[in-house]
Amino acid sequence: MKPPPFEYHAPRDLDEALRTLAEVSGKVLAGGQSLIPMLNMRLAAPEHLVDINRVQGLAAMEAERDGVRVGATVRHSRAERFGAHPLLSRALRLVAHPVIRNRGTVVGSLVHADPAAELPAVLAVLGGSVRVARWQGEVRDVRAEEFFVGPMESAVRPGELAVSAYFPALGPRTGAAFEEVARRHGDYALAGVCAVVTFGEDGRVEAARLACIGVGPVPVVVDVTESPADAARIVRDRVEPEGDIHASAAYRRHLVGVLAERAVRNATREAQDRGA
Repeated sequence: MKPPPFEYHAPRDLDEALRTLAEVSGKVLAGGQSLIPMLNMRLAAPEHLVDINRVQGLAAMEAERDGVRVGATVRHSRAERFGAHPLLSRALRLVAHPVIRNRGTVVGSLVHADPAAELPAVLAVLGGSVRVARWQGEVRDVRAEEFFVGPMESAVRPGELAVSAYFPALGPRTGAAFEEVARRHGDYALAGVCAVVTFGEDGRVEAARLACIGVGPVPVVVDVTESPADAARIVRDRVEPEGDIHASAAYRRHLVGVLAERAVRNATREAQDRGA
């Protein structure tokens, strides 16, 4: 199928991009790995398409002492190779296939807000944020817990552009893991769990957080600090999965519990190794 007609815009700088978005009602094109199929299947029919790939400054990726900032046009493959954030790199290897990762963007995946996607879970479990800009308006940093509004719905408002995402670094004595199950490699996960576990200087668990995908309208963040050993039960009580042709709700609930237990175990082992 072919996409519906639209007017194409290719701004060269951020001001022009923001001004264009303020003047027209349309969609932003970055990697296009989600948007183009939606256009071809007529699931989206914007009157305008604003291509930000020529905008200078949006391809920056910077490692900071307390985290990593990823620009709006940074590709999955580049972020994976950058290697400044081990959990982000680990999650990116689970995203689709290499040909998709060569074009798809980190920030685009966050804005797309697919409840089965890996990167929203990483941002959520780390407590990261997305920076959003508007023409002649405020630049705001939206925290992960407020950014994902619903399935395929983020907090980016009409006329705004998500210009970067910030992923906080893993602290000392901290380990992370990402576990998921998909029907085939590269498919969206039936369920997945991202875990971050931190030990205190006394050798006890100081913090343990999980973010679950595929079992709710947004990434489901669960704090299991008080009882990491009960992660499976706690997660199963918190999630609200829906059944479809690929898996029943009951199976997804069972699966996410198994993955939660596995993710906590692997993140704990990594935290202990880093603290040794």
